[in-house]
This record gives sequence, C-alpha cells and structure tokens, in this order.
Amino acid sequence: MSSPRPSLTLTLLQAREAAMAFFRPSLNQHELTEQQWRIIRILRQQGEMEIYQLAQQACILKPSMTGVLARMERDGLVRRWKSEHDQRRVLVCLSEQGQQCFVQMSEDMENNYRRILEQFGEDKLQQLLELLNELKQIKP
Repeated sequence: MSSPRPSLTLTLLQAREAAMAFFRPSLNQHELTEQQWRIIRILRQQGEMEIYQLAQQACILKPSMTGVLARMERDGLVRRWKSEHDQRRVLVCLSEQGQQCFVQMSEDMENNYRRILEQFGEDKLQQLLELLNELKQIKP
C-alpha cells in the first residue's frame, strides 16, 4: 500500500495558523477579530463596495458577514447604506474611526511582517505569494 499524498488543504491551514500566530496578539490588543481586520484592510485598500463583493474578497460567508458588519457598525468602524439606484444593493465603507484603526494598527502589522521576513526571507515569501496567487486561479 502506498503512503497517502500530503494534504494540500491541511498544510495550507497549518501555514495560515503559523502566520496568524504573528498577528493575533496585535488583533487581540486592538480587540479585533481576524474577520474584522480583513474587512478593514480590504475597505482601506479598495474604498466603498457592495457587501457581497466584500464577503467574497474577505472569504466570509454572506450570513456571517451580516453579523460581523453589524458589530463593526455598532462599534463605529464601518458605515452601511442602501444604494440610491437599487434598494437591494447595500454598500459599506470604513468610517473615520475605522480609518484611524487601520492607521493605529499599521505599525504593529508591519513589525509582524518584518518578523516573518527575518525568519522566512523576502525571496521565499514573494515566491510563496506568487504560487498561492497561481493556485487561486485554477478552476475545479
């Protein structure tokens, strides 16, 4: 009997956990969840967008996204509103407080990336990101 193939999905999850170990202390210090930070980063980079697009980019299921955004809106980090042209479309953007949160966390996050680079190396990280982007493009 041949040995089983290494699990791609399990290895990816384990690598994610190893990377997140660098970032979780900063998130905890700012009382943010990983999902909230992903939303803040995406909205900071791309500006306002429809909720379904945000859910897709942040890898958050739409039903979960509703609850996460409700809490973020309650905490003053985001604003949501219905489109003037189509009431079924809901848009979201970072509030001023959400923008400030991103700025306050940026230095911590950059320090965490620096620590990863020190151990893993710039070339290997760049190669990994390129390979992962290629993997994301394949279709089932």
